[in-house]
Amino acid sequence: MTSLMQQPQFPTKKRRARVIPFGYKKSESDDKILEPIQEELEALEQAKVYLDNSSYREVANWVTKKTGRYISHVGLLKAVNRY
Repeated sequence: MTSLMQQPQFPTKKRRARVIPFGYKKSESDDKILEPIQEELEALEQAKVYLDNSSYREVANWVTKKTGRYISHVGLLKAVNRY
């Protein structure tokens, strides 16, 4: 049934800084474009819900384990405020 459900589509972004934000990767065709990583952005959406009952450190550890990409508690705070 999950194939019938539409997953949220995240747009590509123009690269504005040297650091690539969590949930995005450089485009192989153009270094100035960032492509979304669906799994990481969905984990951030879930993290927003978990933050109601858990600390940023706990949720950052969970996101790291779920996605395989490290994010600190401060990075999570910035990412959640950014999206």
